[in-house]
Amino acid sequence: MLPPLDTSDQALVHALQIDGRAPFRRIAEVLGVSDQTVARRYTRLRSAGVLRVLGLTEPLRLGQAPWIVRIRCAPGASAQISTALARRRDTTWINLTAGGTEIACLVRPERPGEGVLLLEKLPGTPRVVDVAAHSLLHVFFGQERSLLTKSGPLSAGQVAALSPRDAPESPPADPGPAFPVDAADHRMFDVLALDGRASVGELAAATGWSQTTVRRRMAELRAAGVLYFDVDYHPRVLQRNFRSLLWLNVEPSRIEEVGRALSAHPEVAFAAAITGDANVHVSVTTPDVTAFYRYLTGPVAALPGILGTGSAPVHRTVKGAGPLWTPQWGQW
Repeated sequence: MLPPLDTSDQALVHALQIDGRAPFRRIAEVLGVSDQTVARRYTRLRSAGVLRVLGLTEPLRLGQAPWIVRIRCAPGASAQISTALARRRDTTWINLTAGGTEIACLVRPERPGEGVLLLEKLPGTPRVVDVAAHSLLHVFFGQERSLLTKSGPLSAGQVAALSPRDAPESPPADPGPAFPVDAADHRMFDVLALDGRASVGELAAATGWSQTTVRRRMAELRAAGVLYFDVDYHPRVLQRNFRSLLWLNVEPSRIEEVGRALSAHPEVAFAAAITGDANVHVSVTTPDVTAFYRYLTGPVAALPGILGTGSAPVHRTVKGAGPLWTPQWGQW
């Protein structure tokens, strides 16, 4: 079992969530430790499978149409189906919910139409009982921001010192037209999806660009909200043992207000507007089921314009934010 991280490890993880590509030298200066200490702790955490830094793309900025999909399965079938889904490049955040009888996942097609093809195939898959697909319209909280952003130990001054200058402060309300990218950009995305801290030399080799061009292009992509960096970490890093997905039916005129309010809740790891009767989707993490009950009957119940709620406890996460990762926790 993974023990709690000590204060220094928590500070490092928080720093990486703020800027996954921050040089160890800058992190060390902000944390008041040596470069070697930061490098050693990061290597230890990554080697133990506790965390990894990912470079990911925002599908809405690329003109893609992501979907949040709920799949009800026959008893005993969800593990096999979720494993097959996890092998696909266009799926992320695959969770087994409702005692393992339902799968919830995000489909991020690489090109227009690919996600639709998957959705067309799912209803005919053996032992799939029902499929519900919700188009993701707008992200209120998530992407480069996570629970680590809210609960990390760094001070406001330390956060400001680590915040990247070329990254947008928050997702735009209107992402605008698709940002143009080419084959070399996609090769860079492939490398960063596996290791967000891949060296500029590795990225130059993958793209065929000079290192100067790599740096300039990454800055452009981050500033445009196309490329962001996230930390994929073991759930016990935050010592919160109960996770649930919420589906909220909100009056259309209050969706934006509700989304902003949810973004500030310390329990919320992700919040987005979606299509369907349940038009706001939320991922919640609490210490235990009692804390979840207090959250559901307190802050959620107090939100304006709530017409109905539904929840599905997460039994297991099969795949996280990036490519399929099955780390061995090793000696910790």
